[in-house]
Amino acid sequence: MDTKEALSIAQEAGLDLVEVAGNARPPVCRIMDFGKYVYEQQKKAKDSKGSSSKTKEVKFRPRVDVHDFMTKLRRAEQFLDKGNKVKLTLSFRGREMAHTEIGYDTIGRAIKDLDHMATADNTPRLVGRNINVMLSPLPANKRKPKYSTHASDEPEPEELDDEEEDEDNDEEEAKSE
Repeated sequence: MDTKEALSIAQEAGLDLVEVAGNARPPVCRIMDFGKYVYEQQKKAKDSKGSSSKTKEVKFRPRVDVHDFMTKLRRAEQFLDKGNKVKLTLSFRGREMAHTEIGYDTIGRAIKDLDHMATADNTPRLVGRNINVMLSPLPANKRKPKYSTHASDEPEPEELDDEEEDEDNDEEEAKSE
């Protein structure tokens, strides 16, 4: 098709004549909305760049208390909920190396407790004085947060009526007298 003819067709349609493959013989052109094309290309580039996930690390000790353990699990669950990979690291000090089975039990318990959010990429490995394992998040529709508390999930505190507040104040005044 002649260039002038293609240009007139594009102008009638209110679109642009864009050269797609200039090195080809004959050169290849398309009639399209160039602004929309550029926007879609930028959107594709942005989406492909954002898919790479970050790796977060949660560190444990062999003799971790229940509450500390749960806090670390909650933190790991939040990372996984955002789509990040999580590296669980358990560090030994001094004579703790004599009882690595305690460390393996702790890491195993953490993996089992997070199985609703992630899968272990491999088995826990002892590297030097640390036991490491990587967790990859499950697809978003299969994740079920168990330990994290979201602000929307918390019940709102109940409000007292004016009469109940007055009664509470009267009782406090009577006790102070």
